Amino acid sequence: MGNNLFTYVQRLEMLAFFSGYPLIYYLVRILARHAFFKYRWGAGLVSVLPFAYALTGTLFLGLQLVNLYPDYSIETVGHRIQQPYLHIWALLSVLFWIPAISKRQILSLLHSLVFFFILVKDLFFQFTGDIRDRDIIKNEMTVYTISIFLNLAAFIVVLLSSLYNFRKKPSKP
Repeated sequence: MGNNLFTYVQRLEMLAFFSGYPLIYYLVRILARHAFFKYRWGAGLVSVLPFAYALTGTLFLGLQLVNLYPDYSIETVGHRIQQPYLHIWALLSVLFWIPAISKRQILSLLHSLVFFFILVKDLFFQFTGDIRDRDIIKNEMTVYTISIFLNLAAFIVVLLSSLYNFRKKPSKP
């Protein structure tokens, strides 16, 4: 993490957007295997997962643009972003809007596991005694809970949007 407060805050932002997705992914996969949903909506539930992840990534992109406003120059971006590779990885989630990429739902899970492992790493160091400050773990667990709700809300919005678009299409005679 380093001793920089801005690095820590930016890492919490990324965790807030992306670390809760693996849990939502697995819950939807388990729900889609249930007999009630399997024959009615099972494939449809799983197919919208990458789009929900892309929506979360788009919201993260919007937050970054708001944070950088009004100066979007390369110099400003270079000074304000503390972990550029992690930010680039986070912004790659917007690519899941592309249907060819979103066909493989496992890619969205693999993409989000990077952020989940940051959380797991901090928990591991807390239990082994390397992290002395309990507030770090408390903050990350609060952010993880927020991330779960954010990813669940994104999933519900994309699911309702796809259901609405499905009903709007005229039936063929």
